[in-house]
Amino acid sequence: MKYRLCTISVSLALWLLLCVPAFAQTVDINTADAAELAEALEGVGDKKAAAIVEYREANGGFVSVDELTAVSGIGEKTVEANRDVMTLGESP
Repeated sequence: MKYRLCTISVSLALWLLLCVPAFAQTVDINTADAAELAEALEGVGDKKAAAIVEYREANGGFVSVDELTAVSGIGEKTVEANRDVMTLGESP
């Protein structure tokens, strides 16, 4: 009985580790507000999120996620770390 319970626990843990990242939250960088960006993007806090919104408002919507590197404080590493969670909807 203990062996079976242990096997089930290990199986569940592996499933969670492998499958939960697939359900990660996505964020539309053309419509999200600063709070949504800060929550969804790794390495992006309130200041960087506000800079993204300010850049978007001044220059129009992003055509590519790579364009985020034009925002002060956002580099290629940040873009790569978040590429899978960012989407590009229409500009507001």
